[in-house]
Amino acid sequence: MPLDNVVVLALPRGGVPLGAEVARALAAPLDIIVVRKLGVPRQPELAMGAIGEGGVRLVNRQVVAIARISRDELADVEARERDELARRAARFRGTRPRIPLAGRTALVVDDGIATGSTMRAACEVARALGARRVVAATPVAPTEAVASLRDVADEVVALESPRSFFAIGEFYEDFTQTTDDEVVQLLEANAGPDPGAPDA
Repeated sequence: MPLDNVVVLALPRGGVPLGAEVARALAAPLDIIVVRKLGVPRQPELAMGAIGEGGVRLVNRQVVAIARISRDELADVEARERDELARRAARFRGTRPRIPLAGRTALVVDDGIATGSTMRAACEVARALGARRVVAATPVAPTEAVASLRDVADEVVALESPRSFFAIGEFYEDFTQTTDDEVVQLLEANAGPDPGAPDA
């Protein structure tokens, strides 16, 4: 996978520790890409879609139909998640401007992929922000999620892609949630000049 003029975009919160390591290894700038899963009201771990910065909105009509989600229920979940998306973007990025993506390779990193909705939204946000090439990368994702991402990412990298998949946490010895403060600290520690910025 040739990577030129790359920006590592980590999905907060869990993707940021991994994204920080990847950015260090590649000597690339690290930023976040904020998206929110739209969870089924009675089963919030099941994604019925996702939203992202820049107004990106994805809805899985099949899940909505099977779970019998009304238009009002979907709107309520989306409104809540839009508020949280705005809060997280402000909390994590602070006063730092978003790293420009125009004409660059966006390496979108998360700690795991379950349904692919969140990663799909992140890839679409990166593309909407001008990324020339989008690579989705994760340690673990089920085979069907990897296949489903190929229409939004130029390349999908999953270190493990099991056919039998229950939850991301089963592939980690320690799956403790990353805190907001840890995300901010990692982003601040990796802040610095961007060698690929237009005026660099």
